[in-house]
Amino acid sequence: MDPDKEIIRFIKEHHVMTLATAVDNRPYCANLFYAWMSSENCFVFTSSPETKHASQGLENSDVAASIVLETSVVGKIRGLQICGKMQRPEGVLFDKAKTRYIKKYPFSAVMKLDLWVLVPEFMKLTDNRLGFGKKIIWTL
Repeated sequence: MDPDKEIIRFIKEHHVMTLATAVDNRPYCANLFYAWMSSENCFVFTSSPETKHASQGLENSDVAASIVLETSVVGKIRGLQICGKMQRPEGVLFDKAKTRYIKKYPFSAVMKLDLWVLVPEFMKLTDNRLGFGKKIIWTL
């Protein structure tokens, strides 16, 4: 089942996620540019395997992430919480991920792209514009 259209709209309106990883009960988070791949229902991002979040993701693929609209106006608060699996794309998925990422971020065409995907298993959108504390939940 595809995520709710409000969740997809929110994902497409933004470009930075905070990725949370953990190994041996030692959490870590990193802010990353992402691109959404609708056909694959996943986020794609690039990170060197030597970074702390990437090395933790290799050791423990269970990750969480969030995307938020920064505002102090309570009626405009919106944010997406995500739980899923972080993995290195291979084969056709790698080709699709690379194409999608470069399309969204053309400057990355000249970079070495160490690509990753976050495949969501759970997403919760909070959108106060739809009513205070309104939540839209999607699960795999």
